[in-house]
Amino acid sequence: MPKVKFTKENQEVTVPEGTTIRKAAKMLNINTNQGVNGIGATLNKYVNCHGLGQCGTCRVYVTEGHIENTNSQTWSEKKCFNVPFPDPLPALAYLDNPEQTRLACQCKITGDITVETGPEVNLFGENFFS
Repeated sequence: MPKVKFTKENQEVTVPEGTTIRKAAKMLNINTNQGVNGIGATLNKYVNCHGLGQCGTCRVYVTEGHIENTNSQTWSEKKCFNVPFPDPLPALAYLDNPEQTRLACQCKITGDITVETGPEVNLFGENFFS
């Protein structure tokens, strides 16, 4: 069974194959709905799309195993990270590494991975206004 390591929280959990990162985080009481740079984390913990891939607040960064040990990006993720108009926040479409940034509710685990919850979004970086 795959192991998921959460670096910021220094916790690890073993999950069945096909489990989403969101469910793995819930097993450890980790909030993946952290908003933008931590702003809105408390509110987003309760007010979110509950795993439907629509709000974009459960953004995580898969630092190890992102290609070989997770499913490919879903349509919801591509919409959030690659479309150059606000959905729901314009910052989500201009990430430095969109291939490693995933929505915790959409990313299914197929092998060992390492995850960073609530990655920083550079609101004034060169990719933001491109």
